[in-house]
Amino acid sequence: MYWLITIIAANLLGTIGLGAYFGLRPPADGRRARRWWKGALATNVLVFLGVGAALLVLGMHTALAQQPPPAQAPAAHGDISVGLGLALLGAGLPTALAAFGAGLAVGPVGAAALAVISEKPEMFGRTLIYLGLAEGIAIYGLVITILLLGKIA
Repeated sequence: MYWLITIIAANLLGTIGLGAYFGLRPPADGRRARRWWKGALATNVLVFLGVGAALLVLGMHTALAQQPPPAQAPAAHGDISVGLGLALLGAGLPTALAAFGAGLAVGPVGAAALAVISEKPEMFGRTLIYLGLAEGIAIYGLVITILLLGKIA
C-alpha cells in the first residue's frame, strides 16, 4: 500500500516541479506546447485517478480484513477506527470542494470588480456584494461539514 502513496506523492511533486519549471521558462512554440500540455495533463489525471482508485480498493480490503476487537477488551481512549476515519474524511470533503469552487468564483468576480471600480468608484458597494455572494459558497460547504460532524459524533 505504501507504493501507491509513493506514486501519488511523486505525481504531485512532479506536477508542482513541472509547473515551477514552465513558470520560469515558458515554451516558445505555443501550438506544440498546448499539445504537450494536453497529453501531460491527461497522463497526470489518469495516474492520479488510477492510483486513488487502487488505494481505495486496497484500503477497503485491508479495513474489511481486520478482525473486530473482543467484546471484553476496553476500547483505547482516542482510538479511531477505519470507519470513523473515513467518515471524518467524508465530512471534510464538502468544505474542501466548496472552498475550491469559491476560489474559482472569486477570481473572475474579483478581477471584474477591480476593473469596474477603477472606472466607476461609486460601484464599490455593488461589487463587494458580488464578491460576498461568490465567497458564500465556501460558507455553505462549512455548514454542511458541521452538520455532518454532528451526525458522526
